[in-house]
Amino acid sequence: MSAVEPGRALVVGGGIAGLATAALLAEEGWSVTVCEARSELGGRAGSWEQDGFRFDTGPSWYLMPEVFDHFFELLGTSAAAELDLMPLDPAYRVYTDPRTAHGGAVDVRSGRERATALFESIEPGAGAKLAAYLDSAGDAYELAVTRFLYDTYETTAGLRDPALLRRAPQLAPLLTRTLASHVERRFDDPRLRQILGYPAVFLGGSPYGVPSLYHLMSHLDLDEGVLYPRGGFTQIIGAIERLARARGVEIETDAAVARITTSGRTATGVLLRDGRELTADLVVSTADLHHTETELLPPELQTYPDAWWRRRTPSPGALLLLLGVEGRVDELAHHTLLFTEDWRENFEAIFGERPRIPDPASLYICRPSATDDTVAPAGHENLFVLVPVPADPALGHGGVDGDGDARVEAAADRVIAQIAAWCGIPDLAGRIVVRRTIAPGDFASDLGSWRGNALGLAHTLGQSAMFRPRNVSRKVDRLAYAGGSALPGIGLPMCLISAELVVKRLRGDRTPGPLTVPARV
Repeated sequence: MSAVEPGRALVVGGGIAGLATAALLAEEGWSVTVCEARSELGGRAGSWEQDGFRFDTGPSWYLMPEVFDHFFELLGTSAAAELDLMPLDPAYRVYTDPRTAHGGAVDVRSGRERATALFESIEPGAGAKLAAYLDSAGDAYELAVTRFLYDTYETTAGLRDPALLRRAPQLAPLLTRTLASHVERRFDDPRLRQILGYPAVFLGGSPYGVPSLYHLMSHLDLDEGVLYPRGGFTQIIGAIERLARARGVEIETDAAVARITTSGRTATGVLLRDGRELTADLVVSTADLHHTETELLPPELQTYPDAWWRRRTPSPGALLLLLGVEGRVDELAHHTLLFTEDWRENFEAIFGERPRIPDPASLYICRPSATDDTVAPAGHENLFVLVPVPADPALGHGGVDGDGDARVEAAADRVIAQIAAWCGIPDLAGRIVVRRTIAPGDFASDLGSWRGNALGLAHTLGQSAMFRPRNVSRKVDRLAYAGGSALPGIGLPMCLISAELVVKRLRGDRTPGPLTVPARV
């Protein structure tokens, strides 16, 4: 796509990528309409309220704060002005099976000194090794932000930069070795290996499958620290919505798109399921990329047809539990991780040839009520539980108060029992007053998610950087893409960058770094 002058734009999808794209396009002078299929905005970053509880239904880790800062600065504001950000201490708590030799709880605190002291207390010599590991992670992160994440890969000029080529000997092993092998060469204690390997799940993968370049993630939680936006992650959606509307963006909910309309090989707008046809000079789809390509376009105009997807790896699916609990659960931190002893077997259950729901499972619990009194009634706790499971809609659908498919609810019961046993909360099940489950079938039906996956395309080497789907269609002019399956990848910060990449394409900007923040009077 060559440089395009502002005109009328239609954005498909009202999740974070769609709202961010709309706001940035409006800032560029485009007249923008967002079409969201559901009755509420947010997409995967949704929200659900019941009996005084308000649950985030998706992202819950605020990492890469400078990406949020940069996005808001492009719109003339700041993350600090738009969000009430609170640092978390501890950053998270880790539980391992109490029946094993290393069973128990470990609190992980951010900051180089505290993180290295923790590692040293668990494994003599590991403190110095972690310091070197984090130096490398910080260097890799800086390289990612300045060279990789904001690159549209319209050309290979960024990859041929002499400064980057000089670092090729250091980069090569980070691209060819898995994260797990990178960690295991340096640390022996299984808890330390798991603390450093678990960020692979944020990338939609397994530490045995993602390249070790992604050890950069440990720079974020161990060096930089973990934040939380008071009110929950729906506040981020609300802030971007406000900024978009303030720039004249029109947002239509309950406006499902049936297909993208074209004239020849140029996008001309969208046809809604209610029969209305909206015209535009530019269409940006931030819906699930598989859905966009295979459902909204005819076969001859698909850049990524079904045959392409059959050779790709989705992120895991997710079994989500939204639990309102009577009384306190101080055994859990704001973020708590449960790691099984046989970790490789756990990931094999998710990604292997015989996929199944792991039991016991490595899982994640968010207890926002530990930090935020707005998310639960007085005297109660808000728990969000995420269990990585195979990406398979056939696993079923969830429901409210145990009304989901039997297989899903049985798995949820096992998860609650596991949390109770591992974390020392024996009466947990009896104190639950609100319960909802969400399963891969719901991700497929509600979000159009390919194979019911929870995040997007996994960050394997063959699905990262220049190998990931680009932000424009190769078959249809004036059709762009943003979101978790396009460049640069999975997660809220990546979706903000994805929106920015659309703007870079429209400007004809082929530089590898972020856009320059305009000077404002």
